[in-house]
Formats: sequence, structure tokens, C-alpha cells
Amino acid sequence: MSSQKVKVRDTLQEAVKALYHHPEHQVRNQANVWLQEFQRTLEAWEVSDSLLHDANSNLETLIFCSQTLKTKVQRDFEELPQGTFVPLRDSLKNLLKKFCKGPSKVRTQICIALAALAMHVPAQEWGGGGVLNWLSDELGSQRGYIHSFLELLTVLPQEAYSHKIAVRPERRRQFQKELISSVEVAFNLLTSCLNVEELQEQVLEAFASWLRLSHGIPASMLASHSLVLAAISGLSSEQLFESAVNAICELIHYTASGSPGGLAEQMPLVQVLVPQIMGLRNRFSASLKAALMEKQGKGGESGVDQAYIEDEEIVKAMARLFAEMGDCYVELIASGSNESMLIIEALVEVTSHPEYDIAAMTFNFWHSLQTVLTKREYYASFGNDAAIEAEKERRRTIFRPIFELLVSLVSFRVMYPLDYEELSREDLADFKRTRYAVGDILLDASSVLSGEMALKIISNNFFQAASTAGNGESWDWRSAEAALYCIRAIARAVPTSEGTVLPQVIGFLVKLPLQPQLLQTACLTIGAYSKWLGSAPAASSFLPTIIEVLTRAMSTSEDSSTAAAMALRHVCDACRDKLAGSLDGLFLIYHKAASREGGYKLSIEDALQLIEALSMVITALPPEHAKKALEALCIPAVTPLQQVIAQATRSPQQFSANQYTVPIDRLSNIFRYVNHPEAVADAFQTIWPTLKAVFDQRAWDVATMERLCRACKYAVRTCGKSMGITISDMLQVVQVQYQVHHQSCFLYLSSEVIKIFGSDPSCGHYLGGLINSLFSHTIGLLKSIQDFTSRPDIADDCFLLASRCIRYCPHLFVPSTIFPPLVDCSMIGITIQHREACTSILTFLNDIFDVATSIGGKQYRSVIDNVILPRATSLTRILIGSLAGALPESRLEEVISVLMSMTRIYGIQVVNWAREVISLIPSTAITDGERSSFLEALSSAASGANSPALIGSLEELSDVCRRNKTVQEIVQGALQPLQLTLTTTS
Repeated sequence: MSSQKVKVRDTLQEAVKALYHHPEHQVRNQANVWLQEFQRTLEAWEVSDSLLHDANSNLETLIFCSQTLKTKVQRDFEELPQGTFVPLRDSLKNLLKKFCKGPSKVRTQICIALAALAMHVPAQEWGGGGVLNWLSDELGSQRGYIHSFLELLTVLPQEAYSHKIAVRPERRRQFQKELISSVEVAFNLLTSCLNVEELQEQVLEAFASWLRLSHGIPASMLASHSLVLAAISGLSSEQLFESAVNAICELIHYTASGSPGGLAEQMPLVQVLVPQIMGLRNRFSASLKAALMEKQGKGGESGVDQAYIEDEEIVKAMARLFAEMGDCYVELIASGSNESMLIIEALVEVTSHPEYDIAAMTFNFWHSLQTVLTKREYYASFGNDAAIEAEKERRRTIFRPIFELLVSLVSFRVMYPLDYEELSREDLADFKRTRYAVGDILLDASSVLSGEMALKIISNNFFQAASTAGNGESWDWRSAEAALYCIRAIARAVPTSEGTVLPQVIGFLVKLPLQPQLLQTACLTIGAYSKWLGSAPAASSFLPTIIEVLTRAMSTSEDSSTAAAMALRHVCDACRDKLAGSLDGLFLIYHKAASREGGYKLSIEDALQLIEALSMVITALPPEHAKKALEALCIPAVTPLQQVIAQATRSPQQFSANQYTVPIDRLSNIFRYVNHPEAVADAFQTIWPTLKAVFDQRAWDVATMERLCRACKYAVRTCGKSMGITISDMLQVVQVQYQVHHQSCFLYLSSEVIKIFGSDPSCGHYLGGLINSLFSHTIGLLKSIQDFTSRPDIADDCFLLASRCIRYCPHLFVPSTIFPPLVDCSMIGITIQHREACTSILTFLNDIFDVATSIGGKQYRSVIDNVILPRATSLTRILIGSLAGALPESRLEEVISVLMSMTRIYGIQVVNWAREVISLIPSTAITDGERSSFLEALSSAASGANSPALIGSLEELSDVCRRNKTVQEIVQGALQPLQLTLTTTS
């Protein structure tokens, strides 16, 4: 090793030591940066390998170097010179032998490195039969290191589909085929190790790993295979239990993986597996009994045999087996046979386990079962409608008692724990997730039982818990709240015609005590059943009671007031006609909330919910009454805004954005939800001088302008062409202020105006001026990719506006003088990394090509050709550069869409432009075959083809060009999509 590499080696060891042990954060960061840079160097190969072979290297150095070597093999193998494969393979093999007994973290990294090497290097270079035969030879000749070689055997199939390994897609597919064809060799190797007791756990883990790659092995052959028998035997061994479960779960998946003959073809193996799994039921039942006794505080009683208190991981493993069996065989189980009901009973026991993590393993099964029982497509084989309905009813009859039991088994899990006030934020989040999951299960049960039946079962718990609330007895609010939560959870399944249980539930709500969590759930339940309130004949009589419950909740806690505001919005939406005569009472609630009087604990956002609620009721009024109600609704928002404007005229710096945005947000909700276009237009015209004053005072302030533009946007949407002259005044203000303050929201508001008024001939004059003014100024702001990156919101809203112009007023936009420079501007910004801005630019380009091929847009074809053709080579180059790495992979779909649209309009010309572009990429990055494949895909698109395989061919070029950082830099350096100058295409 050269003196330079010795120096690097010493520095590396010092950096690793500093990273783990230096007391100063800055020094640790510097060490981390140096180590990351080191991993990218060519020296990292030899230095890491040297330190791994060095007996004096400490554990931290070994871990770092093994990770580095693994990553280098995965990502940078191509930077090694020809002839390096054998020395590298032998070095990694020797390291496997060295670390056979540990450290395990290091050994695993070496195994992954060898698996990556196997993907890089074709089978013939490993000798006859590829990596599996090489591994077989090593196992046969060096049995002392068998633990390491078995781990490598486990890792190989796990890495078969890894995209961390920088190989070409074709080589990845080839490697997968090599491994799949070697499954029998792998099974033979594993079988040869079975007679060594200490290897059996490792053998079963490797067997599970290879089963994921196994295809086409007859079930009858597997059913009697010694590895399968070993997995089954492992269920009787404490030491082998978990690895046996892993293997059997993979066998279950194997039988359900969709072979041509379906599950029937796999029955020889299914018939071996299911009885063995069911043989664990007594053991699980005993552990369940012990767990339930322990949960009840009776664990020490003589009735519980301590031998049945299993290790928790063993219990989880058994539960996993039952759950996997249920998930994979759900259609068989849904037949309702005697055998399937035994499996159902086992799954019910798992669901009843007191540990939520164990019980939840079955939740997916219950969802799948209800889907199979209730969806018509699962009964197609029964022929006519009568036979289908008869079979559905037969199955429902069988499974109805099971789902009734299921409701009882899961309902208790939503109850607040006694120590809920002491729960951490993470524990509270877990509790909420549990409640959501239980709610989903209850909905599943309702699909089988009917919503009325599920409601009847759950409501019994509620009536029992709530009946003592008003009697002065000692009671547990948690039980009532839990039952009410479950009632709320199934609201979607309960028909609006239900008239027995819900009236009793609603009647009880007003009797509930002022307990915050209970009131919060009561409000959410009211909101969930708002449609029932809106349609049930007797529901009107409950509305005063409901309003009383909601106002009580508004004064109890912040959470309950938020729930009450949300519920009131839902009730007003569903009952708008019934509440039209109660506006005075609703206005009183709103005024108290807006003025923060009356003890209400409503937040600013909650008050907006009330405005939305009142807006919906006003919408139900006749126009003449709606206008007066709308004026009254606007006053609490307009008055404080006018006061702020007046005071800010004298001392503007004293006022924050919040003092403007709170009343503006209220107006925004009014404009959005009062669906009386003419009334809103009159109100907006009256309020406009106030809003214009805000534009004048605060145009420099992003927060205020965004809220104000949003309010104007909703007014435009609601009023449409009823806005009259106010719209031109508003656009004049936007135009002037944008040139001074460059707020992106001005562009967004303009795009909303274009959407509504773009096709109106009477608006053409001032809309044309608006378009020219806004785009001219924006193009001046976005002259380089750096400008785009520093102003992504402007870029996003600019090209959203441009797309709207193409769609709604192409007659104003496409022939305009601003169209060509805007296309140039879009080409500069395509490679912006900002997701929304990039999507808007690509959508704009797509819209250009779409309008050129649309029936109504053919008149613009010549104009578009005159703009696109001189830029076509450059645009093609930018798009291919984006495909090949200038944009993240998440943008591939949009980039390909533009390329395909361009190909559909210009046909073989695009192929020629692409050929010119792709020829710039050096052969060190892509092969001639990969070039040809890409161009063939484009040619197919040019001839009108459009298929997933075609898209896949285009994606493969991206995969090839991104396979590692070195290749990506070569490709981007050759195409330079960020530094192009326009070239004219003849």
C-alpha cells in the first residue's frame, strides 16, 4: 500500500474514533463529512479491504469499512478495472471466513457485498452454474465456515430485486432468472445441512428466503420435501419455533401466489400445512387463558398453570401463523365449511387476545372476509341472480354469529385507559390509531350484520353505561364514551330510515355530564349522524336538544368545542331547510364566538366552521331573505377589518398580519359557502373598497395577500359572471401590485379568473392585457434555473396560469407575442427540483401539445409549430436529460407524458431529434443496445402505440442512466440540460 493510502487509512481510523467518541458536536460533524467523502473515492476500495483484513482494527472501524465495501460493490463496481472480479471475490470470501463467528453486523455486510457482486458478474464468470455452484463448492470444501456461507445463501434471494445494486435492468432480470433456476441447488444445499442440529435454525431462515423466489415447484413435491418437514418439526422446538414459523408463512404465501391451477393445484401442500398449524391451537388457547387471567390480576391463582404463560414472541409467532393462514385462504374460509369454521374459531381467539399487537394481526382477515361475503364478484360462479342471493344469504347466516361476537371482542379496545391523562404524546397517538382500526373493523362487521343490527348490539353497552349518568350513581364515563365512539364509527352503515335506536341515543346525549372527552365524542357522533337528522321524519324534534348539546360542548374544553363546531357544520349542511327558521339562534352563537364572549372556548378555526354552518343555512333561504342574512353574516368580519385599516393608516407598523387575516378568512368562508351568486356578488361589491384598501396597505405582506387572494378566488368561483364591473377593478389592482411586489398569489387569483371568464368574448380585451402584463413581468423574474429555484411559488403559479390560458382562452394566449418567450422560460425551468413548480411546467408543455391535436385547437397548430420546431432539439434534449437524472425519479411519469405527447404530434421527427441527443451520451454510460431500445420505444409511440411495456422501455433508460452517481454525472455532463442554448431545427 502506498504512503498516501497509509495516510488515508490512519486518517480514517481517527475520523471513525472522532465520530463515535469525540465530545464536541462540531468535530463529530466534521468527521462524518470526511467519512462520507471518503466513501466516494477510489481509494475506499483498498483502504476498507485492508482494514477489514487487519487483526488490529477495532469494532467501529470494522463496521464502517464493511458498510463502505458493501456500498462500493453495490454502487461503484463499474469503476474497478477489468480483471478485478476474482481478487475481490476471493477477498470477500476470506472476510466471510474471518468473521464467521462475528461480529454479525460485519459478516452480514460482507454477505450483502458478495450478493451484489453476484448480480454484477454474469453466471459464467463464477464458473459452471454461477454463484450457487460456486457457493456449493465452498460449502463442500470448507465446512468449518458453514455459518458464513449459510448466511450468504440466505442473503442472495433477498437481494435479487434490490435496486440499490447499480446494474442495468437487463442484468438484474438475468440475475433473478439465474437464482430462480438455481432454487433446486439451493434446496439441496440446505437439505445437506439439516442433519447438523446447530445449523437448523439458519437453514430454516434460508429456506424461507428462497421460497420467495420459488416458482413452479409442484405442491405434491414440496409437501414431502425434507425442508418442509423440518419446518413443521420446528414447531415443536422452542429454539427453532420462530424460524419454523417464518418458513411456514412463506409456504402459505407460496400456495396462494396465483399458480395457473389456482389454490386447487396447491392442495397437497395446503393439506399438510393447515393441520399442523391448527395443531397449535390448544397451545395458543392455553396461553390466551393465562394472558386473560394475568390481565385481570389473577395470574397467581392456582387455576393458571405457569407452564402456559408463553414467551410473548412465541405467542406472536403462533398468532401470525393463524393470521397468515386466514389472509391467504380467506376465499376457502368464506365457503363456511366445517373445516373453515375451525380456522375461524382460532382467529377469533387471536382477536380476543388482550395484547393489541397480537389481536390486530387478524384485522386484515376480517376485512377481507367481509369483502368476500358481501361483494357480488365473489359469487360469479353460482350463475343466476337467484342462486347468488341464496348463497350470499347462506353464508351470512353462517357468519352472522361470528361477526356479532367480533363486535364485542373489539369494542372494549377503544375505552380510554384509567391513566389517560398521564399518557405520553406517542402513547396517545397509538391509542388514536387503535380506535381508528377498531372503527374500521366495526364497519366491516356492519357490512355483514347490517348497520341496524350492529347499532343495536353496540347501543346496549351505551344505554347500560349512560343510564346511571343522571341518577347520581357512581359511574364510569369511559364506558359510555367507548360505546358512543363505536356508535359513531358505524354511522356510514346505518340507514337514514333507522328509527328505533338512534332516537334513544340522541335523547340520552343531553343527559350526559360535562366530561370533556365524553362531550367531544357526543359532538362527533352528532356530526356523523347528520344525514340521519336531515332525513329522518322525527329528527326535527331533536334539533333543539342537539343545539343545546353542542353549545354546552363549546363551553367545556377546547377539544369538545372544536368537535361541536365541526358537528354544527355537518348538521347545518344536512338540515339547512329545517334550520332556516332558527337563524336568530345560530347568529347568536356565531356572534358570541366571533366576539369571544359567553365562555365559548372556540378557536379562530372553530369560528370559521360556524361561518360555514351559517352559510349553508343561508343558501337554503329564498334570494330576498338570503341577501339580508348574508349582510348580517358579513358584519362581524367587515367591521374589525375596517377598524384595522383605519388605524393602520396612521401607524401601519403596529398591526400584524393576523389582525387582517382573521376577518379576511371569515369573509373567505362566506364567499365560498353561501351559494347565492347574485347575493354574494352584491356583498362583494359593497365590501370591495375595504378589500382594495387591504391590497393598498399590505401588498408587500405574503400572509395577508395569500388570504385576501383566496377570499377573492372564492368570490369569483361563487359569483361567476354575476360579479360585473368589480372583476375588472380587482384585476387592475392585481396587475399593478404584482409588478411592484411579485406575490405569486396574484398569479393564482388571475388563473381562477381565466377559468371563469376566459371564454367570455366580452372579457377578451382586459383579459388579454392581464395575460400580457403578468407573463411579461414574470419572464423578467425567471431568467435562469437559479431564479426558478429561488422563486418556486412564482414559477408554479405562472405555469398554472399558462395552462389555464391554453385551456380556457387559447384564442387570446397562443397567438399572442408572449407565448414564444413563455415557452423559452418553461424550458429554462423544467429541471427545477421543486415538485409543484416542475409539475406545473410539464403540465403546461403537455397542454400545448394536447391543444394542437384537439378538434377545437387545430387552428393553432401552425402557431404552435412555429414556436416548438425551432426549439425542438433543445426541448428533446432537456426532456431526455430530465428522464436520465436531472429530475428525481418521482417526476418520471410527467416527463414521459410530455415526451409521448410530443411524439404523438411530431412523429418520427422526435425519434430523429432523440437519436441526435442520445448519441451524445458516452458508451461508458449506455450501450448501443440500450440506445436502440429507447429509440424503438419512441418509434412505436410515433406510430400510435401506447402501452405499459412502451412506458417501461422509456423508464429503463432512466434506470440505466441513474444506476450510480458516476454514470449519472457522465450522462448529465454530456447532455447538460441545465446549460443549453437554443438550436434551430431545420
